[in-house]
Amino acid sequence: MDSKEKEMPVVEEALAPEAGCAEAVANEPIQEELAGDTDNETAGEESKEPTEEEKLAQELEAARQTIEEQKDKYLRLSAEFDNYRKRTMKEKAELILNGGEKTLNSVLPVVDDFERALKNMETATDVAAVKEGVTLIFNKFVAVLKQNGVTAIDAAGQPLDTDYHEAIAMVPAPDEHLKGKVIDCVQTGYMLNDKVMRHAKVVVGQ
Repeated sequence: MDSKEKEMPVVEEALAPEAGCAEAVANEPIQEELAGDTDNETAGEESKEPTEEEKLAQELEAARQTIEEQKDKYLRLSAEFDNYRKRTMKEKAELILNGGEKTLNSVLPVVDDFERALKNMETATDVAAVKEGVTLIFNKFVAVLKQNGVTAIDAAGQPLDTDYHEAIAMVPAPDEHLKGKVIDCVQTGYMLNDKVMRHAKVVVGQ
């Protein structure tokens, strides 16, 4: 009995390496499965990259958004321009209709003077006084015209200038130095600032 008991531990120690090998073999499938799962995850990550069709779809959607933004911007600008055009046309029409209001207001005092002069003429006996009053009103009216940029064209004794003068007749010059010059002004011409409003109608010596 004693000799058998002494031999048993030797057998167990001899079988111990074989048990370790069995555990290693049993673990190999598990490691292979874990490796397989890792490969599947990597393959899944690679499959998440967008395909060519998905890229085209994304670009198409981005283009549609850009078009919608540009369309909205165009409609806004078109509406603003239409409002600006209508407002400008209205202002222009008002300017044409009421543009002379300032000038006419400056003339009204002269009209008032004429009304008073006409009433005085009904009872006036002094012709010289009436003449003086009319002259004062005329000078006041000329001053108002100058304030608004209207000036008379100087014609008498000036050389004929078709830019300012309109010759309606030619007569023999009384003096040699009056040939080709204005002898008489039949109708006064006027300028508005630097523009001729009406040419002066003149008689020219020849």
